[in-house]
Amino acid sequence: MRISIPHSLGKDELRRRVAARLGDAEDKAKGMLGSLATVEMTWTDADTLALMVSAMGYTIPCTATITASTLDFEVEIPAGAGFARRMIEAAVREKGEKLVG
Repeated sequence: MRISIPHSLGKDELRRRVAARLGDAEDKAKGMLGSLATVEMTWTDADTLALMVSAMGYTIPCTATITASTLDFEVEIPAGAGFARRMIEAAVREKGEKLVG
């Protein structure tokens, strides 16, 4: 699933905001998905953050890519987790819009 959130911040400012909020990601995931949720994050290049979210027996690989005009999320919904697609999309969109707002 691809979610694009437009912004007018510029890549440097958006990258700064994303990096500043990385420490909160696991706590927010636990708040939404339960205490056993984990989030692993790695910058694969200057503009791409790879995330691996694990919760409720599922592992969900994601990427967040910073462009000049959008913050693009690519989320792989695992087989059997389709029931959570709308919840995942809403959460990603809400958190992404807060980053660029």
